Amino acid sequence: MSDHLVQPKSTPRGGILVLHAWWGLNDFFKDFCNRLANEGFIVLAPDLYDGEIARTIPEAEKLRGKKMKREKTSKQILQSLKLLQAESKDKPLGLIGFSLGAYWGLWLAEEKPKAFAMTVLFYGTRGGDYAKTSSAFLGHFAETDEYVSDSGRRKLEKTLQAAGKEVSFHVYPSTHHWFFENDRPEYNEQAAQLAWQRTIDFLKART
Repeated sequence: MSDHLVQPKSTPRGGILVLHAWWGLNDFFKDFCNRLANEGFIVLAPDLYDGEIARTIPEAEKLRGKKMKREKTSKQILQSLKLLQAESKDKPLGLIGFSLGAYWGLWLAEEKPKAFAMTVLFYGTRGGDYAKTSSAFLGHFAETDEYVSDSGRRKLEKTLQAAGKEVSFHVYPSTHHWFFENDRPEYNEQAAQLAWQRTIDFLKART
């Protein structure tokens, strides 16, 4: 398996499960995991595409269709959670998902409601019932996004709030989907830096 597991040099604050976007587990997501480890977290990113990487949107659409099979993908994510739980022992766990990974992250937060203390969503939504989850939620969304509608974002926010969850969603001006990823043309450095700082503050406040 080409999963990416990173241990911090210091005593771990907690564990973080990172679910990549539809590009696959590319260098950006591995670097993101390394940055989290530098902040004191054990980080695991399962490779949901078994080593394959997409570089363009058409490639990503094709690869998602080939690799994303609900039973296989859900089993792989659940296995990754078990591994992270074993590595982290009794430390609190967090979940971070990007786009397609955010969709799967929300599925996991519903499927394993007591597993996570904190969930971070990068430009991704999903319907569901999150009343039983123990997690607080932080969301980063683009101002202009052809993949995530304003209504979908607001609906998720209201669903989480109605379930009594701690929710903080941010919309970043002059940004597009994938604005956080520095290997994409949509990358917005200022917004990405702010989203990173908000993410680290959110995680450290709960570990």
